[in-house]
Amino acid sequence: MLVKKAYKFRLYPNQKQVELIHKTIGCSRFVYNYFVGKQKNKDAYWYIVNKMVQNGQLVSNNWKGEFFNKNQSIKAVRELKKHYPFLKEVDSIALQKSVEIVNDAYTRYYKKQNGEPRFKSKKNPVQSYTTKCVNGNI
Repeated sequence: MLVKKAYKFRLYPNQKQVELIHKTIGCSRFVYNYFVGKQKNKDAYWYIVNKMVQNGQLVSNNWKGEFFNKNQSIKAVRELKKHYPFLKEVDSIALQKSVEIVNDAYTRYYKKQNGEPRFKSKKNPVQSYTTKCVNGNI
């Protein structure tokens, strides 16, 4: 018989830690929303060109809408850090995980398993981010 155990902890962070947690949550939401918006624009262009083909305004749909590419997007986070310096203050692994979550959402959407990913809201009472413990960074 296999017995599974779980432990539940309550953390009491100090004020600096609370501030860092809130910054990380905000930056993770920003990165998620940025890439969801970017992909929605690509999909919108594809649908516009497709409508023009159906109406006879264009001969064929040569505009190739790309599926979401996780590796290119993780590399694009570096470029985002140059334009938005506040992203440098938080854990980079949490930002990469946000890109992975967007990738998973769009993979499921294109396989018709789920609906289209929506933007994350600041007003949602449940705010979270995911990270990994690498070399004691937490």
